Amino acid sequence: MGLKILVAEDDRSMSGIYKISLEAKGHHTTITNDGDECAAVYREAVKKLDGKPSKYEPFDVVVLDYRMPKMDGLAAAKEILKMNPDQRIIFASAYVKETLRDSVRELEKVVELIQKPFEPKILVELIENTATIKELEEINKMVTDMDGSKSDDAQINELLAILKRVQKVGF
Repeated sequence: MGLKILVAEDDRSMSGIYKISLEAKGHHTTITNDGDECAAVYREAVKKLDGKPSKYEPFDVVVLDYRMPKMDGLAAAKEILKMNPDQRIIFASAYVKETLRDSVRELEKVVELIQKPFEPKILVELIENTATIKELEEINKMVTDMDGSKSDDAQINELLAILKRVQKVGF
């Protein structure tokens, strides 16, 4: 059985490509058009679990476009992580350094990144590469030790280099 994937992407042609690419590999994909809709879908899925989400429920991974109308990816990630602090999140962004910096400062953790524009097969590879999850936990121990709100460019550059090495795809 494939992975359960929730996607927030405001570009309808891109979200269609994501859906086709992911479902071709046997994954179940739920597409939303913005962060607000994504957080609402997530909230409803958590309710169906009697409010007790686990690491891989209600979704194995949530892919968030970083910049969207209504509610951006960062705000949606905050909402989702309040409901499930262990949820795997991937930000799709043209601005990976800024996205990583905001993730560390606002979410107090590093999440996976994929740099736009990208080929759909790269997104599929990133999602299917679950080995990064364990390594990401180690990276986030480093983030816990540093004051994320005061993270400087050198720290963000170091985290970005580590993330690139761990992910192996997406940059």
